[in-house]
Amino acid sequence: MKAWRVMLLAVSFLMLNGCLVTFSEAPVVAQPAPKQLLGQWTSKDAWGQARTLNIRAVDKTRYEAVVHPKGQPKARDRYTFIVARHGSRWYASAKLPAKLGGDYTLNGFEVNDSGELVVYDLDLDQIKQAMGQSALSGEQVETPEGPGVQIKSPSATVFAYLDDPANSDVFVEVARYQRAIK
Repeated sequence: MKAWRVMLLAVSFLMLNGCLVTFSEAPVVAQPAPKQLLGQWTSKDAWGQARTLNIRAVDKTRYEAVVHPKGQPKARDRYTFIVARHGSRWYASAKLPAKLGGDYTLNGFEVNDSGELVVYDLDLDQIKQAMGQSALSGEQVETPEGPGVQIKSPSATVFAYLDDPANSDVFVEVARYQRAIK
């Protein structure tokens, strides 16, 4: 299977990293997602607890991710997101709830050759460094989940930064899922 990437699901992993990179405007324009994205996945969180992730289409360009501890479907979190392909990567963006600022996320994952779903987050320190070097514009913010930054650069500037091979380490792995066995 050919590897592909999608930026997605920051909200579901806030508890893993405590830091957040957000955008004042949705950084992508919605497109249909690849079919490999849809379905049920399982993993263990940072505390070793089994988790289930189910991704389904809401309509042609919106998707829903439902995350819950395995065996506890009532303890679920739901996130609606959009995806778009840029260069060799797929990106996704979710609107945060108002209690987390109401901004937008930009995260990713790849389904590797082993069929694992690997989820990535933007590295807060690298983004702060990019802001300090004027590669991206934005401001530092405090969220209920900890310190973060809000990027205000236009999408073209953000993607020029992300597409630069010198910035390939700006993504940090936050979770690894396997396809759920039926």
